[in-house]
Amino acid sequence: MRHINVGLLGMGNIGTGTYKTLEMNKECIARNTGLDITISRILEKDVLRERDVTVDMSQFTQNPDDVLNDPSIGIVIELLGGIEPATSFMLAALRNGKHVVTANKAAVAKNYSQLMKTARDNGVMIRFEAAVGGGIPILNALTSQLLSNKCMEILGILNGTTNYILTQMAQNGLAYEDALKDAQAKGFAEADPTADVEGHDVANKLSILISMSFGERIPPEDIPTVGITGISMADIEKASAEGKKIKLIAQAKRKEGGGVECSVGPMAIPADSPLAGVNNEFNAIYIVGNAVGELMFYGKGAGPLPTGSAVMGDVIEIGLTSAMFR
Repeated sequence: MRHINVGLLGMGNIGTGTYKTLEMNKECIARNTGLDITISRILEKDVLRERDVTVDMSQFTQNPDDVLNDPSIGIVIELLGGIEPATSFMLAALRNGKHVVTANKAAVAKNYSQLMKTARDNGVMIRFEAAVGGGIPILNALTSQLLSNKCMEILGILNGTTNYILTQMAQNGLAYEDALKDAQAKGFAEADPTADVEGHDVANKLSILISMSFGERIPPEDIPTVGITGISMADIEKASAEGKKIKLIAQAKRKEGGGVECSVGPMAIPADSPLAGVNNEFNAIYIVGNAVGELMFYGKGAGPLPTGSAVMGDVIEIGLTSAMFR
């Protein structure tokens, strides 16, 4: 049995989901992989917050150096969110010879090249499966089974908040404002939903997907992006009358002369399209490879446990492949 100490930066909803995923499945993981994984230190300010897990108070610290500089910690999970100090903490961990796992799409999209180079320069890995599709294993597929393909096109519903709102508008006749309030009440939307409803969250995810699948670096700010705040019931009804549904779609396509054309925005798609059947908080990513043809990945794109599952999947993958733990 190989033992791995993990440091966790941030124990909000996703951090708690990650901790619970390990807590629920620790014996199963050990039996299936031979890895004994322990979250030994947790950077968190709100140590008294009620959580649906059992955490020893001695695990908590408010000093990031207790995680970043601890020689016994081999993997750092960053779940603070935001660009800073998350990026600086990840870079420090990588420079200290620690592998990094994160669900932070904003930090990865903004600093993709620097994070990847720092990992390579220090002989460690950075993985961020949870940053794009929550529990959907899309990045693992792109970096393993689909490596024999040239990616030709990606279409995706990559944000559960906006998909929930559009679903409620279409299926239950709710106005945008009422659908948003419903999403907030059910925990599918933040108190400040700007990043979601204006499409910025999707642009971050699409930027990462383009880097991973097309080998092109297109920062999120360079992706033409339109959100859903301008969608009215009249738009929904018009699309329905034409046999279509409106979805917030991220798209990227390889151009014949080289490069990638991409965008994020509402799109009326045929009701019989596979993406049209993706409703509420679910996400889906449709990919065309020049050898494999058409594929679609579907599942919960957000939530503490689905996202925590992807985070722990990355931790396990590092544990199984890194020479550090052999």
